[in-house]
Amino acid sequence: MTTGFGDYVRTRREALRAHDDRYSLRQVAQRIGVEPSFLSKVERDETPPPSEAKIVALAEELGEDADVLLALAGKVSSDLQAAIRKRPELFATLIRELKDLPDRAVLRLVRDVRDGKW
Repeated sequence: MTTGFGDYVRTRREALRAHDDRYSLRQVAQRIGVEPSFLSKVERDETPPPSEAKIVALAEELGEDADVLLALAGKVSSDLQAAIRKRPELFATLIRELKDLPDRAVLRLVRDVRDGKW
């Protein structure tokens, strides 16, 4: 079963709070620039996830990967959207071809491209 954005955020924040009181809902909300009531509703999936900027701030605050939180929120970062818009057919084909490959194969491909071995 896939974890939703709000549940994931709440679980992560509460795990951090168990060791550090700075991760109370009120304090996290204040640090990312939202009202505590809004963050509470997000965590309970009563309202849609916030903007990309707030999700990125939340990811940083919780020590999470921003792309993971964006994906859980059903969003794609603006830099990835820009890259896809430049070559939409190519990226659509690439993603569809990679979707069923094991992680190790995708990571190998990424390393090869990054290292110029392609």
